[in-house]
Amino acid sequence: MNPQVSIIILNWNGWEDTLECLESLYQINYPNYNVVLIDNGSKDESIEKINEYCNEKIEVNSKFFKYSSENKPIEVFEISEKDARNNEFLKKEEFLKSKNDKKLLLIKNEDNYGFAGGNNVGMKFAIECLNSDYVLLLNNDTVVDENFLTEMVKVGESDEKIGVVGSKIYYYDYEGRDDVIWSFGGGGVNLRTGRTWHYEYKKEDMGNCSKDIECGYITGCSMLIKNEVLTKLNGFDEDYFCYYEDTDISVKAKKLRYRLMCAGNSKIWHKVSASSGELSPFSVYILTRNNLWFVKKNYGNVVYCMLYLFTYKLARKAVNYLILNNKPKLFIYYFKGIFEGLNIK
Repeated sequence: MNPQVSIIILNWNGWEDTLECLESLYQINYPNYNVVLIDNGSKDESIEKINEYCNEKIEVNSKFFKYSSENKPIEVFEISEKDARNNEFLKKEEFLKSKNDKKLLLIKNEDNYGFAGGNNVGMKFAIECLNSDYVLLLNNDTVVDENFLTEMVKVGESDEKIGVVGSKIYYYDYEGRDDVIWSFGGGGVNLRTGRTWHYEYKKEDMGNCSKDIECGYITGCSMLIKNEVLTKLNGFDEDYFCYYEDTDISVKAKKLRYRLMCAGNSKIWHKVSASSGELSPFSVYILTRNNLWFVKKNYGNVVYCMLYLFTYKLARKAVNYLILNNKPKLFIYYFKGIFEGLNIK
């Protein structure tokens, strides 16, 4: 028996990446899944372009797959944010009976609620309305291998104490290569400082990186979560908006004695930082703020975190902002993040 999986993709003004991700998903070999696309209040042509793709008016090309017309047209079931939050879906039975690669549920959020808030709408709907056994969060700027979900579910089903499963995530393009690992499921986390790191970061996969391993946290880029875990944890903490919400829910799951695993044979490719940019003022601010917020919530004492932010972290920022990128104004957003992180209640 194959558990039902709802794959949730969050789109915000990024329809081109989203279409490539969708096309790869509609070619996977897992037999029991739904694709739930959350549009997070996009201001561009996202809704129109997604519908055009589903009606075979846009052909998606990629180095990772060949475009298929056999799974088109895709029927789009549109639902408002209000109806999604109230679990009102009049075409539920029709949707669930449709073929995996012939349907798309499109939830239209009225505003941009960030990664945490946007995905919460979809996760709640998938659990409470679609009765999914698993929810898979997948970044819209990814492309998946045809076996990726089969391998994740295989690991998830191997032990009832495994609550969250990640994938082996490669860079979409690392200096022309697609075999360089960005993250092996997730990585480690230091609760005292909030520092996180990716396992096997920038390691070339020579065919010896296929073992399933236990992780300190699973990245939200590809995160398969069991129904019972989501039900107990009630989704992401929306105060994060984006960044650290995946680390936070991972730590919470571990406190409930669930195991976090990376499925070493589940492969995807990620266009790293396609949505916010590694050196944008917003990402500098929100990462710093959420670093402190995470420590306050999960460790309680911020002394070690403050030492970390004003020594090691600050020295690295000085090199990055001043020497490598000549963006000294980013310090304003770094210290703003520290100030607001200290004052979040």
